[in-house]
Amino acid sequence: MAVRKHQIEIPKLPEAILEGFANIPAAVASDAQDRGWAMQAKISPLDPKMRIVAQARTVDCMAADNSALHAAIALAEPGQVIVCDAKAYEDNALFGGLLAKSSTERQLAGLVIDGAVRDCDEIAELGYPCFARAITPRGPHKGFGGVIDGPIACGGLPVHPGDLIVADCDGVTVVPFDRAEKVLEAANAILAKEERALETVANGGTLAEVYGIPEVEPF
Repeated sequence: MAVRKHQIEIPKLPEAILEGFANIPAAVASDAQDRGWAMQAKISPLDPKMRIVAQARTVDCMAADNSALHAAIALAEPGQVIVCDAKAYEDNALFGGLLAKSSTERQLAGLVIDGAVRDCDEIAELGYPCFARAITPRGPHKGFGGVIDGPIACGGLPVHPGDLIVADCDGVTVVPFDRAEKVLEAANAILAKEERALETVANGGTLAEVYGIPEVEPF
């Protein structure tokens, strides 16, 4: 079957927004969205030092088949992150060392896949950010088709082309494209509040006081 592609123009965030998220942790990006929009905990980095702040290029793969992933990597633009719905299938890896090297050459920002990968040592040595549900040595099949640049589900969340991905050692947070500016403002406010909280602690106060935790009652 053929790989199909939605004929859309992927929206681009202003450079100032992308730069603003450069130091925003995934946890804070989630907190800034009512503690939501974090992918399921199984979607985790191959190396805790890996980090992604980039807009999504989406791929919908058939289970155990990576033909659409190959096609998407060939089409993706530098700086984009590939976000792949691999149907949460863990027994065949859809991404490995060869695709990681190809992605690195194309200057892609990384991969988030709701499925399995392999060749983890090679990927880590390349320093290519990779967040996956599972690891397995068994390779993929090809030829069953798939879809590029459409809405997908990944790690329990909807992801659209152009959505912002913020990923680090804690996991992956999605920031919908049209909410990016407001989420950035909220995230910076949270970081400022945390700084004030640390100042309170340094001056002898407690986090219980900062966050309004009721006094402990005897029983």
